[in-house]
Amino acid sequence: MDKTDERLIAALRHDARASLSDLAAQLGLSRTTVRARLEKLIRTGDIVGFTVVLKEDTIRDPVRGLMMIGIEGRGAGRITRQLQGMREVRAIHTTNGRWDLIVELGTETLEDLDAALARIRSLEGVSTSETNLLLATKKST
Repeated sequence: MDKTDERLIAALRHDARASLSDLAAQLGLSRTTVRARLEKLIRTGDIVGFTVVLKEDTIRDPVRGLMMIGIEGRGAGRITRQLQGMREVRAIHTTNGRWDLIVELGTETLEDLDAALARIRSLEGVSTSETNLLLATKKST
């Protein structure tokens, strides 16, 4: 992937519905070049799909947070399975460093978030945690 491909991907992240003509004009390339590069990025697996973000997706979780979790022993698999069953959990990420898991949470109210945090902290094997509220999203893919 070269700089031109990176510029094309950046333009698509801004507006994935942009026409080939609009992308070509924006990037200073021919329509044929944009089409060929886009097809190549899809064929090689650099672009694996396109998505739609609905208005309801952006207002679904008025209260959002990231919870970093430290796990004692070998309980990560069990705890991950328990987290997957919680309706407030939007994503679970493994990581390195101080924390074992980073969990994305979304709820309707602060009280709901507090209850979810309490349930997670009470899971056997959760030794420590830290939570940060997400105040605003400046960029999302």
